Formats: sequence, C-alpha cells, structure tokens
Amino acid sequence: MSGAASLNTSRSELDLDRPNIEDYLPSGSSIQEPTGKLRLRDLLDISPTLTEAAGAIVDDSFTRCFKSNPPEPWNWNIYLFPLWCFGVVVRYLILFPARVLILTIGWIIFLSTFIPVNLLLKGHPKLRAKLERFLVELICSFFVASWTGVVKYHGPRPSIRPKQVFVANHTSMIDFIVLEQMTAFAVIMQKHPGWVGLLQSTILESIGCIEFNRTELKDREIVAKKLNDHVQGADNNPLLIFPEGTCVNNHYSVMFKKGAFELGCSVCPIAIKYNKIFVDAFWNSRKQSFTMHLLQLMTSWAVVCDVWYLEPQVLKPGETPIEFAERVRDIICARAGLKKVPWDGYLKHSRPSPKYRERKQQSFADSVLQRLEDK
Repeated sequence: MSGAASLNTSRSELDLDRPNIEDYLPSGSSIQEPTGKLRLRDLLDISPTLTEAAGAIVDDSFTRCFKSNPPEPWNWNIYLFPLWCFGVVVRYLILFPARVLILTIGWIIFLSTFIPVNLLLKGHPKLRAKLERFLVELICSFFVASWTGVVKYHGPRPSIRPKQVFVANHTSMIDFIVLEQMTAFAVIMQKHPGWVGLLQSTILESIGCIEFNRTELKDREIVAKKLNDHVQGADNNPLLIFPEGTCVNNHYSVMFKKGAFELGCSVCPIAIKYNKIFVDAFWNSRKQSFTMHLLQLMTSWAVVCDVWYLEPQVLKPGETPIEFAERVRDIICARAGLKKVPWDGYLKHSRPSPKYRERKQQSFADSVLQRLEDK
C-alpha cells in the first residue's frame, strides 16, 4: 500500500501544472461517438489548432519557472501614495548610501588582509587555507549586511569531511553568498564575464571553486574529474553544487543533473526559500546583469530567507543516479515548498528543437484523445 501511495504521489507531481483537460471538453451528451477508431493522426488533421494550443501550454509550463512575479501595487489611492513616496526616499537616500558604505568598508578590510595572506603565507598552506576561508566568509557577511539580510539557518552547520557533497535549489547567485557566510564552500559555477569573472578566477579559486562553461564539452570532462578528486580530499572545503544548473524563480524546481549523484559519496540536501515580502530574490540573467540585481537588493527594505541543512542521503541498493537525484529533489521541494516540474533547466539557455516540441505536443494531444475515447 505504501508503494502504491508513493507511486501516486510521484505521478501527481509529474502532472504538476498540467491543465485539467476535462474543463475544456464539451459535456458527455454533446460528444458524438466516432464511427471508427480515432487515431492521433486523424485528431491532428481535423484539429490543427490543437497542436498550437498544446505547444502554447508546453511553453507556458516551462517559462513560468523563470518568470519573476512582481507584487501587487498597493499605492493606489491618495492616502497610501504619500507613504509609498516616503518609503522610496528612505530606501534610496538613506538605506542605500549606508549599505554602499558598509560594502565598501567590507571590501577594504577584505582586500587589505586577503592579499598579504595570499602572498606571504605560501609556505604555510594549512594556515593560509584557514585564513582564506575565514576572509571569504567575512566578505560574504558584508554582502548580506548590505541587503539588510535576515537569514535564518536550520539544522547543523556543515563540516569539512571527505566523501560528501552538498546540493541546493538555485534562485540567484546570492544563494552562494547566503550559504558562504556560514561555511566556505567550494562551489561549481558557470564562468561569468566582468567583475564577477575576476572574483571567480582569483578569490573564489583560492577556496577550491571550480569554473566551467556549459557550452564546452571539454570543460564538462575536466569538471567531472575535478569533482571526483575534490570529494576524496579530507582537507578540502565542502563541495556545493546547484544541480538545477540555472536560476529558477523559487516557486518551482526543475530537473536535477545527475553529476552530483554519481560521485559515490553521501549527498547533503540544502533547501533555500526566500520570502518575497520585501523583494523578489530571483535573478533572471537573460534580462538583468548581476550588478543591477545587487542594486535591486540594496535598494529594497530587506532580503528575508530560510535555509535548511537536511539529513544526508546515500544511494540505495538498486537505485540509479537519476532516481537518487529525484529523491533528493523531493526532499528539498517538500522542505522549501517548491513545485516539481519535469523540465531540463538548460532549455532556458537554448530553445527546444522542433522534434522535442513536436513530441511534447503529440503527448498532450494523445492525452486528449485518450480522454475522448474514455468518454
């Protein structure tokens, strides 16, 4: 009975966001029985609009994972508008300059300490690594303070030990900063241009972070080897991976890549949930640079979020890495209140091929056909 219940739960999650087709079908009395067996080809021939509708539904189910949901406007009358204007003045003319000052002081302290440590302690690798971890945690704390971050951590703090990897849902690059201020993780990250790329190749590389370019096949092979080497080291910083591979809007969770789940080590889930009462922390990198994203956070009232360090999980006998990844995703989604969708997040960066879209459209049309035949 428990297995059947689990199967039903899994099916219901996979059907997430699928429209209730019966709502769009005519009543049973108005449907004429087909004279012969109705095939999918016949359905598509007699109803070309259905194919377009199926494609629109598929696109909408996918793109909603990467849409920011702006709050409803509340300054809609003469009584509330002055209060809203006062809030704008406070946020932009008082809080923002103070936050810029806090971040500037943080960078001065960090650079004046990190550079000497990096240059003068090359002969003392353990002491140097310890100080660099502390300094990275410190500058991340200054970043969180510059947003007036209110972060509540639940569960035991991660520790350095071999054969473990941490995985988390991904909303923004600030996920890394929020987690890094508590523990200096070595994170797998996409290469970025500009000042972010400079930090990646200098400061973050010193704590074991691994860069890759998702479009380079050679990079993937190199990263896979580095991952295996990193998790075996007893003194390496804890490894953090965002297996979704892209930023999702903190309402949904897309498919996890299996790379983190075939390393032969324990997987420690981390669930991150942002409260959008003051600002939406989702970063849409295709519409907004990370600099503008930080400015948006620094001109808001506060960034509020919860972080849960969950129980480590291991691969069960007979379980595949893909099934393992889905089980861990279930745990994170349940804790953070996210909705699972059966999409590959990399499709955000490249449009689906016509064949892929056609398969999805035919699958939807087939489900409509089956409902019609059941009637």
